[in-house]
Amino acid sequence: MLTGAGISAESGIPTFRDAQTGLWAKFDPMQLASERGFRADPPTVWRWYEWRRARVAAAAPNAGHLALASAAPLFDMLTVITQNVDGLHARAGSTPIELHGSIMRTECLAKCGFIENDPKRLPPGEPPRCPQCADWLRPAVVWFGEALDTSILHRAEVASQQCDLMMVVGTSGLVYPAAGLPALAARSGAQIIVLNPEPTDLDVLATVVVRMAAAVALPKFFASG
Repeated sequence: MLTGAGISAESGIPTFRDAQTGLWAKFDPMQLASERGFRADPPTVWRWYEWRRARVAAAAPNAGHLALASAAPLFDMLTVITQNVDGLHARAGSTPIELHGSIMRTECLAKCGFIENDPKRLPPGEPPRCPQCADWLRPAVVWFGEALDTSILHRAEVASQQCDLMMVVGTSGLVYPAAGLPALAARSGAQIIVLNPEPTDLDVLATVVVRMAAAVALPKFFASG
């Protein structure tokens, strides 16, 4: 199972681009989601992520997230790979492979090893300083210009190669390397189901394309399966 922003949008969480509204519309994405932009203006970038974290905290997993979590016992293995950083899969009860990190997790910019999973326990400051090395703390997400964690990507690739069926839910198939996982699964013999209300670049790989919202389709799919 590969999920993208579409499934979280059904919980009211804006996509990355949609999150640049109001005050944030005047900023270039590279200012808000790159190490260069962060180093140039740490307080502004930190406040944007605080605003996004508040939106995530106020949202709840939808029926699609919950259906995936409840379906896990029905299969020998059901692996959820997600491009989303909101943590809704985990809150629903899944144990996802989070390709792009988590907006609720914080780490040291200098990579000294400090990680804090609870935003309520962060030191004061915008942004706060690392209690171990005194460098800035930053959101533990993959920014523009950064590579995915190799161990996490490897887990996703292995799961894609070993699966019999991959459902691709709520992703446009434009962001790599995540968008390459369905092709990897198909080359390894898996059937591909694309579930998205709109056409995607991955439709050409699909055995079946379902034009429905995840919160509607996933509960029906697993109830029938």
